[in-house]
Amino acid sequence: MSLSPLTRGSVRGSVPVARLHDAAAALQPAARSVRRAAARPSTWAVALGAMAALGASAWYVNRQRTRVEAENPPTGHFVEVDGVRLHYTRHGDPAAPPLVLLHGMGMMGQEMEMSGLVERAARQYHVFVFDRPGYGHSTRPSGRLYTPDEQARLFLQALTLLGVHRPVVLAHSWATLVAVAMAEQAPSELKGLVLVGGYYTPAPRFDVLINSLPALPLLGPLMANTLSPLLSRAIWGPTMWRVFSPGDSAVRRDFNARYPKWMTLRPLSIQTAAAEAAMLIPSSVVQRARHSRLQVPVVLVAGEHDRLITSGWHSKRVQDRLPQSRLHIVPGAGHMVHHTDPDAVFDAVREVSSLVTPDTPVDLAAPARVAPEDIGLQPAA
Repeated sequence: MSLSPLTRGSVRGSVPVARLHDAAAALQPAARSVRRAAARPSTWAVALGAMAALGASAWYVNRQRTRVEAENPPTGHFVEVDGVRLHYTRHGDPAAPPLVLLHGMGMMGQEMEMSGLVERAARQYHVFVFDRPGYGHSTRPSGRLYTPDEQARLFLQALTLLGVHRPVVLAHSWATLVAVAMAEQAPSELKGLVLVGGYYTPAPRFDVLINSLPALPLLGPLMANTLSPLLSRAIWGPTMWRVFSPGDSAVRRDFNARYPKWMTLRPLSIQTAAAEAAMLIPSSVVQRARHSRLQVPVVLVAGEHDRLITSGWHSKRVQDRLPQSRLHIVPGAGHMVHHTDPDAVFDAVREVSSLVTPDTPVDLAAPARVAPEDIGLQPAA
């Protein structure tokens, strides 16, 4: 019987076969590594995919910004203060008493105009509706912090330039910090404040941390131009439900249908809202110590079931710290009480207007003065 070379080698010593087994065993880990590498994308592939996704997001966000700005051009006027162009609209009789409206975080003056409050107020007041810095059509130059105190200074100077004397200032949500700062800086220049759904008593808030991320250096601009607008758009519906409920759902649906959402979701507005979210608690800490020194009459309005800023913790507590204030809790209303019950908010405007006459200095020791025709607006004793 003849033997093959391999068999003959095996018979003589089996060395070649053993070596083959050893080589195969040595190659198995490498083969497994190759299979694992082939089964997962490389780091470069992941990085390139992420860059492509961010690039596509940035393109889409910029396209939406361009579109919404073209569809919603400025409809009012501009006044420039220290390099900041503030956009505002005017309503009503210029000879009527002035009323200034300041919107909350993330919104714009158009939101106030959609509430029905402006329409009511314009019958008796000369109404000025502002876009705060970074929102709507107002600019927000970089290089400074737009704290409540800084914004108050800008608005007081703007009102002086516009010739607006002793207005009532109505502010909603975050803007109540600005209105209070205006009254602290120039009490003789204001007739009174109407503070709607404001944040006055500091407390930990997890949502502040999340909302503040686009304000971070380096990472913030990237988020604001790519992912943050898309995420905010995705949760727009639940967010509106939270701020409008438990008010009339028809009001919320009408607002969602008519409000230009991407004006709020533009990168500048996203970063502005993030910066204001980061300032919310520190600013309220600073102002809390000043409340007892406020020298203008104040009417507080809050929704009974506000799910964003609870009326019990904020409006009810601050009333005890404000020397000349009155509080109205609107039954069945949420955070956007000026939309769901504009009559209640307008009643507060008329009420604060009656507390001090133009010729009467503020006297914190004296009881509030009430015009006879407005007695019915006062809270029950």
